[in-house]
Amino acid sequence: MNTCGLCGADTGTAYLCTRDAALLAERLTDLPTLFEELASCLVPRRYGWGEIVSTKAAAGPRSPLNEDVLDEMTTGAMAAAVHAWRVKVQKVRWPQHSAPPPAGLAADCRWLVMELDWIAAHFPEVADLAGEVRSLEAQARAVVGDPVPQRKVVGQCVALVDDHGTVCGAEITHRAGESRLVCRTCRCVYEGQNDLLLLLHYQPDAVA
Repeated sequence: MNTCGLCGADTGTAYLCTRDAALLAERLTDLPTLFEELASCLVPRRYGWGEIVSTKAAAGPRSPLNEDVLDEMTTGAMAAAVHAWRVKVQKVRWPQHSAPPPAGLAADCRWLVMELDWIAAHFPEVADLAGEVRSLEAQARAVVGDPVPQRKVVGQCVALVDDHGTVCGAEITHRAGESRLVCRTCRCVYEGQNDLLLLLHYQPDAVA
């Protein structure tokens, strides 16, 4: 019997609970966009390009880059960290395969999201992965000044979760900018007009 490595909830044989797995998926999905937003923060707000400033050394043009962002952008710290986790996961799941070559932050994030069900169930270090991704997101948002948008409940999940016709019934939430809805409990995905119409049609209030 295992417990979630982040919140301590009972998880059966898994290493991460469904709630924290869903949050990890959201953060991995958001990281590439946050990384792109960091580029817009490179130009300092208080100084123009090539402005002369007085320093203890000889006067010269101020760097046109925001030094708070340089580590993320020039060293690729975020991309390197996420790729290292992809390498670790693949080594555990497919030890016979060679390490994947660098594919870029967006590709590595997509890969981890696609493998997340297996990772949460079988990868012992998943809590460390989730913790580092959470830290990377917080660092990026601190620089770009982008608070996490609030989620709003839009209905209840209508997916069947067993052979007896049991409906999930968990709350479905949405955040501004998202084009797909994902149930945090059963991980059912609602995407596209047909899925959304079915979700609306089978809501308890609509049925009543």
